[in-house]
Amino acid sequence: MSSSPAAEAARRRTFAIISHPDAGKTTLTENLLLAGGAIRAAGAVRARGQTRRTQSDWMKIERERGISVSASVMTFDHDGLMFNLLDTPGHEDFSEDTYRTLTAADAAIMVLDAAKGIEPQTLKLFEVCRLRDIPIITFINKMDREAQDPFELLDEVSSKLALDPAPLFWPAGSGGRFKGMLDLRNDKFIPYAKKSSTDDEGHPDPIAFKGNAVVQYLDPEEKAELEDNAMLVTEAGKPFDVQSFLEGHMTPVFFGSALRHFGVSQLLAGIGAYAPPPKPMPASKNGAETHVAPGDSEVSGFVFKVQANMDPNHRDRIAFLRLTSGRFTRGMKLKAQNTGKAMSVNAPIMFFASDRELAEDAFAGDVIGIPNHGVLRVGDSLSESGTLRFAGLPNFAPEILRRVRVKDPLKAKHLKKALEGLAEEGVTQLFRPMIGSDFIVGAVGQLQFEVMADRLANEYQLEVIFEASPYAEARWLGGDRADVEDFVNKHKSAMGQDIDEAPVFLGKSSWEIGYVAERYPKVRFERTKERA
Repeated sequence: MSSSPAAEAARRRTFAIISHPDAGKTTLTENLLLAGGAIRAAGAVRARGQTRRTQSDWMKIERERGISVSASVMTFDHDGLMFNLLDTPGHEDFSEDTYRTLTAADAAIMVLDAAKGIEPQTLKLFEVCRLRDIPIITFINKMDREAQDPFELLDEVSSKLALDPAPLFWPAGSGGRFKGMLDLRNDKFIPYAKKSSTDDEGHPDPIAFKGNAVVQYLDPEEKAELEDNAMLVTEAGKPFDVQSFLEGHMTPVFFGSALRHFGVSQLLAGIGAYAPPPKPMPASKNGAETHVAPGDSEVSGFVFKVQANMDPNHRDRIAFLRLTSGRFTRGMKLKAQNTGKAMSVNAPIMFFASDRELAEDAFAGDVIGIPNHGVLRVGDSLSESGTLRFAGLPNFAPEILRRVRVKDPLKAKHLKKALEGLAEEGVTQLFRPMIGSDFIVGAVGQLQFEVMADRLANEYQLEVIFEASPYAEARWLGGDRADVEDFVNKHKSAMGQDIDEAPVFLGKSSWEIGYVAERYPKVRFERTKERA
């Protein structure tokens, strides 16, 4: 391939899908892969039997429950562009994994259930996008079921998210009355055909809305209603402006039904047309602030996720590296900024739906998997020179703390290794109290403990018990070294260390943390810590 790094980066569209659980995110992911030609059949999430399973959910617990609890990456080439789709966990107990994945995305698709509108988890994820200035495309899903009035949905986007919604299509009815949608930019009607989700036949081709053929799909009343609504939304709303979208003030709105593969091709075309290619990333080089442009010759990137045992046959451990500049080629040596150690990347992986193959080359915007055994961790910056460092990814203070022990005492050593591996992945956080031999595991929600127990049993053959912990809150300590050391020495019974051996204060309640913080004003009790 002779294209320059800048030209190749301009072809990339790297985007994440965010939604509340059950809004249809996994189904939309499947159907985008189908529309992009990456897979031949969308695996129904709740299909019977083992033959049709979602391509993006590979973990046993995901397949059993029909939910995504781990971010995954899927790459596909379509219409002259290279799409990198980052599927994020929808469940709120995995919001930290989602946050880290969004650091690798240049745009986000926000999926809304047409009947429910904006739900609490959607709101949380949107705030994360806003923190990172990620432009958002809205897909209102499940139009083939009874839905809220589309004008009310747009009002909700406008009032709750402070975003100007700009519909590019307008639906004709919903539920049993759903007939299709009008393309507001070229007056074409896109008919919806009722059929089963296993029917792979397409919907009828778009037709001229003002032509005679539309009577096959809309009766005169339906046509008049659609015409009136389209005129109202066009005149009352702001027209779609790409610049306003890229700056995070406006969201283009698409409608459809992911399960029935309706509106998905239009969404994919919209992502290709409007989602931004990779942009320059802030970084520090030898301690000085700089920006790394996608077309720069030096290869660089950062690890936003580590996943162990994706392939149970090989006990593998893969670091997901988002490339930020240059042209990466297989066999290249990259250095980690924090250790300065060079590693030859001889078997980099590109993820194509549920398949993976060796990546011969990759460019800014691409995500490659680097097999490694504990060398790379979340937040690591890699480059050819080893001098570049991208802003670290945050760890958030866990909301639930549990003591963990293994049923078989002879396997205590194995437990330590397994817990450290999962903590490095960011599945949970691990604290080792300074006094005593217990491990304290921290998580955002209960489901994380269930996933952890499931993985410890399946991947490490360890049966564990989670017990109530004497601690309720964890805070990282900041401030002058002498002040922190003085505090640690006086509170050894309540002190622990995280996986980086950073000091952590383990409080019995939030009241206790507030009380101690008042008594030690020179010490900072922090809810977040940068991983690097």
